[in-house]
Order: sequence, then structure tokens, then C-alpha cells
Amino acid sequence: MLYGYARVSTDGQSLVSQDAELQAAGCAKVYAEKISGARSDRPELAKVLKRLDAGDVLVVTRLDRLARSTRDLLNILDDIARRGADFKSLHDAWADTTSAYGRLMVTILAGLAEFERELILARTSDGRVRAKARGVRFGRPSALTAHQRQEAFQRLANGKAQADVARTFNVSQATISRLQRP
Repeated sequence: MLYGYARVSTDGQSLVSQDAELQAAGCAKVYAEKISGARSDRPELAKVLKRLDAGDVLVVTRLDRLARSTRDLLNILDDIARRGADFKSLHDAWADTTSAYGRLMVTILAGLAEFERELILARTSDGRVRAKARGVRFGRPSALTAHQRQEAFQRLANGKAQADVARTFNVSQATISRLQRP
């Protein structure tokens, strides 16, 4: 069974041409939506992916109608493959997992994306190490200055309730509670 997926980003755009191409390609049903491709919660895409069974093919007119990034595309293609289905883009001949050539191209693309991700992680890790060596502190800045922390400790030691101390410094009780930890 061939299923189509059509998407436009705004209400001002029309799905008519994509629908016509997908119908001409033999799609039994076309799932269409007007929603940004950058959003991960695309209800019609989720519906068609759940509907796919072994031997089915998801067809789009162009890759950018399905995914906005390589990682997004690979995640969707992985989901399709796990269901035993295939994928085909009408205008991107290489993106056709129904053929050996298409599967090869998608595998190469996945390998390159994984390699790129590992390079990014390595560079990020090296950058963090260098920044820490320069004395850069990561994370959220402290809500209280060193003097305020010392004053809060003193008030707590004198028997003040955490909630009262928190109100004094205009912070949450959890912030004061964390001060008591070693």
C-alpha cells in the first residue's frame, strides 16, 4: 500500500499540487497538514507512521516536506524501517528505500550524520575542558551571593524556618533547602 504525506508550513500555502502528485504516484491515501516542519508534533505524520505495515511505502513529493534536518529525516526513516515499510521521495531520486541504490544512499547519509554528531560531541567536550581550565563555571548562576548564603546559614542556625529565610531573600524554599546540603 502506498501512503502519501503532504505538508505546507502556513495556512496561506496550498496542498493541492502535492496532493495531485501523490495521487498520480498511486497513493491510496494522502495525509496532509498545514504545520511548520520544525515542529516535532505533527499529528498527520504521526498517524501515517502508525498506519504503516510491512511492505507499505510512505511517499512524499520532496524531502523537505517530511523533515527539516538530517537527524529528523534519519529518525523518521528509522521508524519507517522498523515497521518493515519503505520510503520514497518523488523529486529526490536517491531517497527511495524500495531500491538497492536508495538504501545504499540512505545508509551512507546515516553514516555521515553519525560521524558528524560524534565530531560535534568531541569538539564540545574539548571546549568544555578548555573553558573549565580557564575557570569558567557552567550551569545556572547562584541565586544568592556568598554574603547572602552566609546570612541564610546564620538565620537557619538561629532556628528560623526555611520558608521565612526564603521569603527574606526572595528565593524559593528549595534554594534554601539546598544550602544545607554539604
